[in-house]
Order: sequence, then C-alpha cells, then structure tokens
Amino acid sequence: MNKPFLHLAIGVFDGVHLGHRAVIHSAREAARRLGGQVGVLTFDPHPSRLLRPDSPTPLIFNRQQKDERLIEAGAQFIHHQNFDLSHASMPAEDFPRWLKNQFPSLLSIHIGKNFHYGRGRSGQSQTLIRDAQELGLSVHVVDAVDYENAPISSSRIRQALSEGNLTLANQMLLRPYETEGTLSPGRQLGRTLGYPTINLSWNPELIPAYGVYAVECVTPEGTAEAGVANWGLRPTVENHNVKPLLETHLLQPVGKIPVAGDRVRVRWLKRLRDEIKFPHTEALKSQIAVDESLAKKFHGLL
Repeated sequence: MNKPFLHLAIGVFDGVHLGHRAVIHSAREAARRLGGQVGVLTFDPHPSRLLRPDSPTPLIFNRQQKDERLIEAGAQFIHHQNFDLSHASMPAEDFPRWLKNQFPSLLSIHIGKNFHYGRGRSGQSQTLIRDAQELGLSVHVVDAVDYENAPISSSRIRQALSEGNLTLANQMLLRPYETEGTLSPGRQLGRTLGYPTINLSWNPELIPAYGVYAVECVTPEGTAEAGVANWGLRPTVENHNVKPLLETHLLQPVGKIPVAGDRVRVRWLKRLRDEIKFPHTEALKSQIAVDESLAKKFHGLL
C-alpha cells in the first residue's frame, strides 16, 4: 500500500506562535483538499548554535514543549532534522531533491515568507518554488501574521518575555507561556511568612523578566490550581549568589498539593510587578499580601 501524500510545513518553529501556526494551517488545508498527512520538518539544534556559536539564539521552549504545541497545531508527525555542518553546507538548489528523497510521498511544501535555506541561506521562497516545481512539488508561501501593527516573530516574543511584557508574549503565542519541571525541596521561607510555596528549580535558555506573576499550576492529578508566583533571585532573603527559582503559592487549592519530586506545569498568565529588594521581611510580607490580593482578583477569587 502506498503511503498517503505528505504536506510538509518547514521551519524552526521556536514558540509555535500564531505565525508558525498559520504555516501549519496551510499544510492542514492542503491535506483536507487533497488527502494525506500533515508533517512538520524542524531543526535541532537551532541553526544559530552552528552558525553563531558565540551568540546562539536562546530558545523559548524546549523540544518537548515545542512538539506538544506543534501537535496541537495539527502536525501528525514531526521530523527533527539534525542541523549539522553537512546540512548547513547543502547547496540551495539541492534542497528540494533532498526533501523528496527524505520524504518520498511529499506532495506540498509550506513555508513562511521569510524562510531561507541552503548554504549561506541563499535559498528563499522564489527559488524553492522554481526548483520544487521540477519535482512535481507545490510550494505554499504563507504571509507573516501581524499583531499590533507588526509581524509576529520568535524574536519579538523573546524580547517581550525578557522585558516582562507577558501580555504581549501570550497574545502572540496563543497559549500562555509555560514552565514544566520537577519540584525541589525549599527552605520553607514562604511558610514562615505565612505563604507556603512549591518550588521549581529552572534553568531556561531564555530568561523571562524576574518578578511576580499570576499563574496557573497544573498538578500531577491534572488539576489547574490558581496561584501567584515569584520568579527570581529572592534578594530580600538571600545574601549570596543563588540560582533563579520559581516559587508558586497556591491561592485556594482544591486538590492534592504537589510536593518535592512531583512534576508540575506552571502557566504564566499576568505579570503583577518587578522583583525588588525590601528593607526587611515584614515589608516583604506586606507586599506579598498585596500580590496575593491582586492575583485573587485576576483569578476571580475575590
């Protein structure tokens, strides 16, 4: 039995933002009209690690998070192409033939308007249309998606997260920015202040702005608990070099509270304020009460 036709969306897809989803949607539409399967070809590691090793692009999400969002967007399979020296040095005119050899049932290719490929990034949409046509492949070029009068891009999302503009980042991502990991034991400082937290040691490539956020914590049982989180270096209570920590206080837990060793997912929903150093713990405690109230209002708990 022949394999079904393949409609392939190609790109790095870091963040799987609305612009990326438009490219995948183009492949989905082709599959709907012509029959076949929706695939995604992406690159691992990020090409910048090879092309700019001294200043690689910090990733918004890890591979697991990206794959989850690609599948949600409609991908039926995902091919992670190893972006090594051999692939980077491929002449642009050889790329369509390479695709056809790699995916014999390939029927259509779907790319963003700014997609480049081949040695020296010399290939672009018009050359791909020309060279792929000789192999009986159609190429669909998808325009960028605009938000607030500017194209959505991964670099724009990185900047928004780094500056603490979570609202803008989440609008472009479609789904909230997320952290996933295993809880670590804490020093229980929050408990002494009357606000116990669950603590997630986390070392992302892209570091969001430190601060206090209204969040949602998905527990191992699948319960989404409303919370307020501090992401940062805890300058009021720490006096030496420390690693960043995501500390989440559950506002009105309805299920089992996660403990150290549990794996949780934290969805970042709204930034409430910067992380700052207070003169003493009583001032910190007073501010935490304000943060809790703001988060409860955001979650509709007040």
